[in-house]
Amino acid sequence: MSRRRIGFWYRFAAVLCKPPLVVLLKRDWRGMENIPADGGFITVVNHNSHVDPVAYGHFQYNTGRVPRFLAKSELFKKGFVGAAMRGTGQIPVYRESSDALSAFRAAIEAVERGECVAFYPEGTLTRDPGLWPMTGKTGAARVALQTRCPVIPVAQWGANQLLPPYAKKPNILPRKTHHVLAGPPVDLSRFYGQEMTPELLKEATEVIMAAITAQLETIRGEKAPATPYDPKLVRIEQRRRATHTDRAEQQHALGKQGQEEGQST
Repeated sequence: MSRRRIGFWYRFAAVLCKPPLVVLLKRDWRGMENIPADGGFITVVNHNSHVDPVAYGHFQYNTGRVPRFLAKSELFKKGFVGAAMRGTGQIPVYRESSDALSAFRAAIEAVERGECVAFYPEGTLTRDPGLWPMTGKTGAARVALQTRCPVIPVAQWGANQLLPPYAKKPNILPRKTHHVLAGPPVDLSRFYGQEMTPELLKEATEVIMAAITAQLETIRGEKAPATPYDPKLVRIEQRRRATHTDRAEQQHALGKQGQEEGQST
């Protein structure tokens, strides 16, 4: 099997989702020629809005190569959403459980069957203040190096203007434009045949994230920060500052207590 058939559930989802997307978002889609016509591959996409999986899914659907997204397992369990997730062949991610590696195995199997697997390598909505891609997680690099499949870097912009990160209400007017730019495959050949150490996976992930960022720079017409936003480093710095503040407050309190005791004597 060289490519996944679209199937009933994907067509049904398209019937439901495409009309409101067409109404809400204008389209500036480029790079469809870089989406492989046949064979397994992965796309790696930046993530800046809760709307962008549907908006990006529209782009990918129109290429004829429907994506299989990795999504949290809770979405697969109940009701219509669960049935749609299962029916469209999305891949459940079981976080912090004995099944945590099943998504990785399922992604490899899907690529080897000739399907497309779509990764959000940041793992969550970007925390970067300018909404640039953050540092990535290594799952996409693992699948890419294991299968040696094409890795297509995709940047998107505009769904975040319709629904900004963590916002509860959309900004419908004026009508926004959804920009998508798919680039040529990322060259990871220098990593082939090597032991997949954490260091090697980190370096391959950095190459992937740099390719996504380059596409977004083209869309936005500006340069990204020289150093990607790293949530881990930010949390470490926040804890360091909090500890420093607590110590300063304790010292101030002790000093004030000493002054009061001295005055009382």
